[in-house]
Amino acid sequence: MAGSVLDGLLRLNPFKTPEARRLAVLFGVVYFAQGMWSLPNQPITIVLKERGLSAAQVATFFAISTAPWLIKPVYGLLSDFVPLFRYRRKSYLLLTSSLASGSGMALGLVVPHTYWWLAVLFTSMGLGLAFTDVLTDALMVENGRPLGLTGSFQSVQWASIYVAAMLVGVAGGAAAERRNLHVAFLLAACFPLISFVMAALFVREKRARTDRDAFLARMAAIREAVRERHVWVVAGFILFWTFSPSFGPALLYYQTDHLKFGQQFIGNLTALGSLAAVGGALIYAPLSRKYPLNSLIVASIGIAVTGTLAYLLYRDPVSAIVIDTVFGCVGMITQLAFLDLAAKSCPRRVEGSFFALLMSVYNGGTQGAQITGGYLYDWLGYTPLVLISASFTALAWFLVPLVRIDRIEGKARREADGNS
Repeated sequence: MAGSVLDGLLRLNPFKTPEARRLAVLFGVVYFAQGMWSLPNQPITIVLKERGLSAAQVATFFAISTAPWLIKPVYGLLSDFVPLFRYRRKSYLLLTSSLASGSGMALGLVVPHTYWWLAVLFTSMGLGLAFTDVLTDALMVENGRPLGLTGSFQSVQWASIYVAAMLVGVAGGAAAERRNLHVAFLLAACFPLISFVMAALFVREKRARTDRDAFLARMAAIREAVRERHVWVVAGFILFWTFSPSFGPALLYYQTDHLKFGQQFIGNLTALGSLAAVGGALIYAPLSRKYPLNSLIVASIGIAVTGTLAYLLYRDPVSAIVIDTVFGCVGMITQLAFLDLAAKSCPRRVEGSFFALLMSVYNGGTQGAQITGGYLYDWLGYTPLVLISASFTALAWFLVPLVRIDRIEGKARREADGNS
């Protein structure tokens, strides 16, 4: 019996070759390191709250610090067209992970935690990690599409990020309880060094051509790509999906002011939701290879609407534990379905640049949703925010036929078959 169960689990494993397993380990470890960047978020939020900032103002602070995530196509274009020391990915990974670690160390050891010092250096840390994220995603798309493993690789990446988020929840809750920003920044600064080591040891990349023909070939690929309808339709679809007014800092204000939760308990809730998200990522890996992406997107929207409405019952510690845990799992499945759509829609030869463009749209929509959610919470309160968020999410159903997801998935499958 045990042997048959083990055989079944091995058949579900999508990483059949040593190369696929090496890439999965690389992407998982780098994304884990990126996930630790959010460790100071809860301490920053509670410190700024106690300095008199509203939920909307705190959301605006985080919008400033995540601004580097909105210009990710710049990093993709830079690495595509301007090799550093004859490499398009590896050399930049070493440089940007060093920037992220150095900025965090400065906040942990040297710089006073005034609003603008926090904003400038936390943004600098975000710049290093956003650039690292683009480079990692470029490697994922370039290697994952020929193998037909973009969904599986992204499952590993996001499972790793949420393993990190479990630690962030516990450690960030403890730091917020003590209002200790120094420790939070020092811990967060250690993890980009892991990305540095992984880039040095695990990234295998051919030396880039810097001749005129290579440049013209990439320019031609970009000109061809910008004329492709499906890229811009997918971008608009993702923007609409992510811009649904979300809770963000507003939920922490609700938990603290109305439900009277302690900061450590809030951090533990984050850890539980992150653990559930890891489960959702592991579930999505086999789902992405078994079911059509169109069906997964449609189901994901329904799940998201239901999960958002469940927050109307968020009234005490027990309901908070149940809702955050369940939503952590289903929310991860939903997120991965949309990221898989983004990866499959990227034009060939400029995958890094266009995936970065779509992720900038994703991040921009998310940040705009948090700011909007913060203002709605300040103006209208918690219950109207939940209802408005669920309504916007449901409207995404009407856009699905316009995206032609089946065509996008079919084209990606034919390209994978042609490279096999």
